[in-house]
Amino acid sequence: MISLTRLNRLASVPSLVRAASSSTAGYKFDNAKYGKNIVLIEGVRTPFTMSQTDYNDLMAYELQRDALVSLMKRVNIPKNLIDYVICGTVIAEPKIPNVARDAMLAAGFPLDIPAHTVSQACVSANQAITSAIGYINSGTYEVVVCGGVETMSDVPIRHSRKMRKMLLAMNKAKSVGQRLSLATQLRPDYFAPELPAIAEFFTGEVMGHSSDRLAASFKVSRREQDEYAIRSHTLADKAFKEGNLIDIEPIYIPKKGMVGKDNGVRVSTIEKISSLKPAFVKPHGTVTAANSSYLTDGASACLIMTEDKAKELGLKPKAYLRQHLFVSRDPKDQLLLGPTYVTTKLLERTGLNVKDIDVWEFHEAFAGQILANLKALDSDFFAKNYLGKSSKVGAPELSKFNLWGGSLSIGHPFGATGIRLVTTAANRLAKENGRIAMVAACAAGGIGHGIVVERYPN
Repeated sequence: MISLTRLNRLASVPSLVRAASSSTAGYKFDNAKYGKNIVLIEGVRTPFTMSQTDYNDLMAYELQRDALVSLMKRVNIPKNLIDYVICGTVIAEPKIPNVARDAMLAAGFPLDIPAHTVSQACVSANQAITSAIGYINSGTYEVVVCGGVETMSDVPIRHSRKMRKMLLAMNKAKSVGQRLSLATQLRPDYFAPELPAIAEFFTGEVMGHSSDRLAASFKVSRREQDEYAIRSHTLADKAFKEGNLIDIEPIYIPKKGMVGKDNGVRVSTIEKISSLKPAFVKPHGTVTAANSSYLTDGASACLIMTEDKAKELGLKPKAYLRQHLFVSRDPKDQLLLGPTYVTTKLLERTGLNVKDIDVWEFHEAFAGQILANLKALDSDFFAKNYLGKSSKVGAPELSKFNLWGGSLSIGHPFGATGIRLVTTAANRLAKENGRIAMVAACAAGGIGHGIVVERYPN
C-alpha cells in the first residue's frame, strides 16, 4: 500500500524537475487506430474562487466569456478561424441553457460559429474536449474551442414540485373560479424551495458519504487524508509563487477590481486541520471540510486542432491529445473509483505502464478518494477481483503526482476542471522535461474519464 509519510517533506522540495523518461524514447502512439494527430494549442482559466466571494455578482456566461476572451488573446488568431465552440457546465442557468453560445457571442465571436453545451457532472469539460476530438477526427471541423464553467454563487432555486404543478394548472385554468379552486389546495409545504441536487439520484447518497465509505474500505486514515490535503495546498501555493500556474488569466470585476489568483488555497498545519469535525458521517467519519474540495466558481477554455492545421496557421502546440476513454462503475459502491479503472484500461490500450508516465494529474474530489484510488492501483487483491488482472497495476510515484496542487486546493468548478487538468498536464510536461502524462477524473454517476497527453517536441 501507499506510504504517505513523505508528503510534507515532498511539498517543500525546492525543485522537482527531472530528466525526460528514457523508457518511452522509442515509443510511438498508434494513431492509425485512434485517429488524427490532434494537438492542444493553449489552455487558460480564470482564477478559481470560493463561491460567494469574488464572482458573487457574475453569471456563468460572463465567466465563460472572460475565459474565451483570454484564450483568443493568447493564441492571437482571428476569431473567424474557429469552426465550433463546445463548453461544459453542470448546474445550468435556466435563462441560458446553451451557455457556450451566449458566452461566445459575448466574447465577440462571429455570429455564424455554432456552439453547444455539454453536461457530464465533474467531467463536463473533459466531455467538451473529447467531443471536439470526435468532430476533428470525423473531418467535420478542424479548429475547435472548448470551454467549461461553473458558478455556485447563483444557482437556480425552484418552487417545489407540488407548487409547480399547481401553477401550471392555474395557467391553463379558464375561469377565476377554477383558479380559486386550485388555490384552496395550497399547503405550507408547497412553499418549500427546491435546490439543485447534491446527491446521487439513484442512491440518494451525497458524494462525501461515498468518500467516507471508500476511505474506510481501503483503510485510508484520517491522518493520511489530512496530510494529503496539506500537500495539495502547499504545492498549489508553491506553484503559484514560482510562476508555474501560467494558465491563470487575471480578470477585472466591476466594483471589485482585478482578480489574479485562486483564493481558496490555504496552507495549514496538521494540528489545525485535524481538529475539524467530520462533515458527512458523524461522529466517526474521516472526511472533513479541510480534506474535501470546496464549492468553486470559475471558467476555463482551450484551443485544439489538427497538427497540420496548427502548422498551416503558424501555431506552436503544447501537446498531442492521444487516446482517451470514459468508464462507468456502480454509483453506490464504486462511485469515485473511475480513475483506477480508466487508468488501467488506457495503459493496457496504449501498451504503456505506470513507470512510463512522467506526469500524473488526477482530479481531487476528496483526499480520501485520491488515496483510495492510489491504493486500488497498488493492490493485487483489487487487480485480481475487480480489474481482471493477474497482478496490480502499480501506483504513481508521488514525486510525479499533482505537483502543482489540485482540486482540493485550487478549487473545483464542476464544469471547468477537466480543461485545467489537461492544460496543467501539458504545462508540467514542458516544465519538467517529461514526455507522457496521464489525466484522470471521477464524476457523479460512477463515471470516470482519462486521457493520455504527449508533450509536443521542441
